[in-house]
Amino acid sequence: MPKMKTNRGAAKRFKVTASGKFKMRRANKSHILTKKSTKRKRQLRAGKIADKTNEKQLRQLLPYS
Repeated sequence: MPKMKTNRGAAKRFKVTASGKFKMRRANKSHILTKKSTKRKRQLRAGKIADKTNEKQLRQLLPYS
């Protein structure tokens, strides 16, 4: 069996926590920030745990995580 390849795009976007969950950055924080409220921008700063329904797909994209 050949080695499995890690999806490099996913590797840059997700990190695995000690408990095996996937940590990710929130969307909508990169540009067009003037029309977004301060509260919204502050809440977007916090990271997020990926949804449980997507965990199976993420494990296939990141086989060595």
